Amino acid sequence: MPEPIQTIDFSILDWIQEHICCDALDRIVPKLTVLGDKGIIWILLALVCLAVKKWRKCGISMAFALIVGLLIGNILLKLTIARDRPCWIAPPNVMLIPIPKDTSFPSCHSLSGFAAAVTLLLYHRYPGMIAVLLSTTIALTRLYLYVHFPSDVLVGTLLGIGIAIAVYFLTKKYLWSPMQKKFPALLIYD
Repeated sequence: MPEPIQTIDFSILDWIQEHICCDALDRIVPKLTVLGDKGIIWILLALVCLAVKKWRKCGISMAFALIVGLLIGNILLKLTIARDRPCWIAPPNVMLIPIPKDTSFPSCHSLSGFAAAVTLLLYHRYPGMIAVLLSTTIALTRLYLYVHFPSDVLVGTLLGIGIAIAVYFLTKKYLWSPMQKKFPALLIYD
């Protein structure tokens, strides 16, 4: 990343360390961040949606969005950009979680969280709003824990939102409409 961006990133992280960090959050935040590890909570949510007949389209779209996010974020961008994590460059006094071994950009906790949450929001408004709140909370834990730069989280969030919207419209146009015309009795419902 260009030097000015990293300077701004560190100033935000240092502000969080100085003004937000406290013993109560130090106990809670590591537990919250685990919810986003390997996208497990979002994969489980997609599976639940797949299991419920009237939420099946959402579950299929969510699974597609998570797979696209994995390919773009974890495979393409992380390996191509290979940005060091802030805790590798300037470790804080205390690390509250084990130091991650993979690179920093983009935040795939943010990417997978927003890909799944926004997909849910597009299909089911109120549960989607709760999921967006959870994905936002998980994304912010990555800053608190000093394992991602704010720009990593921002780009992961924007990618997740973009992927969710793209998958939603592409599946609607190229999957649901043609499929329902050919197979009207198919067990996929709105």
